[in-house]
Amino acid sequence: MSHKNTPPDSNGNTSTNASRRSLQSTLLRMLGWVLGLAIAGALSLALIIGVGLAMAFPNLPDISDLSDYHPKMPLRIYSADGELLGEFGEERRNYTPIAEIPKVMTNAVLAIEDARFYQHGGVDYLGVIRAGLANVGRAKSQGASTITMQVARNVYLSSEKTFTRKIYEILLTFKLEHFFTKDQILEIYMNQIFLGNRAYGFAAASEAYFGKPLKEITVAEAAMLAGLPKAPSAYNPISNPARARVRQRYIIDRMLENGFISEKEAEAAKNQPLKIRHSTNDHNIHAEYVAEMVRQLVFHQYGEETYTRGLDVTTTLRAADQSTAYKALRKGIMDYERRQVYRGPEKFVDLPTSDSEQELEDAVDEALDDHPDNGDVMAAVVLEADSKHIKALRQAGEVVEIAGEGLKPAQSGLSDKAPPHIKLRRGAIIRVVKTPKDTWEITQLPEVEGAFVAVDPRDGAIRALVGGFDFAKNKFNHVTQAWRQPGSSFKPFIYSAALEKGFTPSTVINDAPLFFDAGVTGGQPWEPKNYDGKFEGPMTLRQGLAKSKNMISIQILRSIGTQYAQDWITRFGFDAEKHPPYLTMALGAGSVTPMQMAVAYSTFANGGYRINPWVISRISDQRGKVLVEAKTSPLDESQRVIEPRNAFLMTSLLQEVTRAGTAARAQATLKRPDIYGKTGTTNDSMDAWFAGYQPTLTAVTWIGYDTPRKLGDRETGGGLSLPVWITYMQTALNGVPVMEP
Repeated sequence: MSHKNTPPDSNGNTSTNASRRSLQSTLLRMLGWVLGLAIAGALSLALIIGVGLAMAFPNLPDISDLSDYHPKMPLRIYSADGELLGEFGEERRNYTPIAEIPKVMTNAVLAIEDARFYQHGGVDYLGVIRAGLANVGRAKSQGASTITMQVARNVYLSSEKTFTRKIYEILLTFKLEHFFTKDQILEIYMNQIFLGNRAYGFAAASEAYFGKPLKEITVAEAAMLAGLPKAPSAYNPISNPARARVRQRYIIDRMLENGFISEKEAEAAKNQPLKIRHSTNDHNIHAEYVAEMVRQLVFHQYGEETYTRGLDVTTTLRAADQSTAYKALRKGIMDYERRQVYRGPEKFVDLPTSDSEQELEDAVDEALDDHPDNGDVMAAVVLEADSKHIKALRQAGEVVEIAGEGLKPAQSGLSDKAPPHIKLRRGAIIRVVKTPKDTWEITQLPEVEGAFVAVDPRDGAIRALVGGFDFAKNKFNHVTQAWRQPGSSFKPFIYSAALEKGFTPSTVINDAPLFFDAGVTGGQPWEPKNYDGKFEGPMTLRQGLAKSKNMISIQILRSIGTQYAQDWITRFGFDAEKHPPYLTMALGAGSVTPMQMAVAYSTFANGGYRINPWVISRISDQRGKVLVEAKTSPLDESQRVIEPRNAFLMTSLLQEVTRAGTAARAQATLKRPDIYGKTGTTNDSMDAWFAGYQPTLTAVTWIGYDTPRKLGDRETGGGLSLPVWITYMQTALNGVPVMEP
């Protein structure tokens, strides 16, 4: 067939040109059909989506409550000077307005989570394209969720991954962007996001991981925290420090790429060593017993809202006073413990015999999980032991070497003849403490308990309270719950009653043997003794109280009458039924709590007024609005329970006790005359007390066993409890001028 009418191509090939034109024509027609179908399809899809959106939009959650954003926030308890004492609530959160969040923190978050946050309208289309391109050829996908989308998801939606939920997430994102400013959305995100260790929001995370307020955060620390939202467990700097460090360095690079930091700042951040806080439950001030008291009081008022409303409670405690009281009581108890017989290791465990250090450390870590440190009384596992040396291992591979004086408290456990249950050998779980010389000493967890409380006698404000050796070990609050015999520390209230009956400090009474039959004592026949077993003949009331002579107190009580004395002591806040009207009351055979004793002695300190102890000075919400505030007022005559002259004379008598009596160590150590108080040692030395005051501060110390038993023949209130009281007063009265009556 000829093609005469077909023009040739550039090469003279006419048939090829015709074929190409035919193909082009066909392709153009097909493209037209495809485009037509695509446009029609797109319009149909848009119509379907539009209808879907119109139907779904009214069903979206109401976001108006976010305009007054109130996340779940814990109950926080503070000292009078602003130190955190305790925190209660499932979620740790410290709400921080966006204006108060450091720029370095928001920049770190934006760099890794949503660098175009302030440019897009909720959905970052460029980010979606970039993520899509990045995901091509990768097994692991890269996400493109914006911060607004994360707020929508975290605040309102479930975590299920369905198409419907994704549509709702996008719709909710548009709604959030419409109703709120970018700063408002970012503020919600920065306070709402979960960051591990019960921390919600970056302010709480800064405290949890670094033990510092967010305003002090560095670039390196901000980058570490910014890595947590993606996977709080995987990038946790406590449990996964290596992975956390890798992500931190990546975020620093992203901050540099986005112009948030300079190259110099980036390099410095990568090289900055981070001090991670490994114990997120501890506070610098040990006030666990007070925190629990406050929690119960607040819960009684607010119920379950106590743990979610973000209440801040300011107490009357002074941080320095509380810290001193805690340390002083623990030292007093541990000093007593050093004088006790060594009871042996807490447990024996089998340790691996292989040469693998890692295997050994793992075995020790596992064994000590059930024997946590108790403050400065720490746990360790013995690796080697002989009469001159102990080598032990603590958690995290810390080696402890004990020798010389450090072995003395446990000599019986190092003897070749030691019974198996106290023998110190490989695998023994022991307790160790650091000495002031920075050496180690072996010890044991004390069985004895104690209590300390200090109040302001001018208004009843509690300044310090330690309810026991350690709250984690024993949550029983001995200050308010322990009913114990006060012993000789109760004598001043019998003397006070005597002053009302005509006795004077110079009244002379014979310190001589006494004997009473059962009818007088309400029990068995009784032949009381003085503590030292001696009788010194006639002496004044002043001398009798200073020397704590039992015979003098008994004769005073017999003279004024037991019923009168029982009625009189109720003026000070004691319960009559706990002090039967028998002569044994003269020796403190009834029952009191340390708090009762603090209230009672405050009556002498303030000139005769009965105080009501209190601990909460203010409660405010998360926005700072004051909900409750205590109004303090001067003591008035409605609170007077004894005459000023009675209080004056008793203060004079109690001053003699601390000057030249059983508590002479008080004035000698504190070097001030305005110190008043009384030692107390019960029958068979089961309880040791010291109760005393300075006109601005009353404090009481008690030491004894929960199940009463002898402390030891030579253990007294003056030897056990007075040193605790003195140590506390040295700090509490520092800078307080002398105030003699």
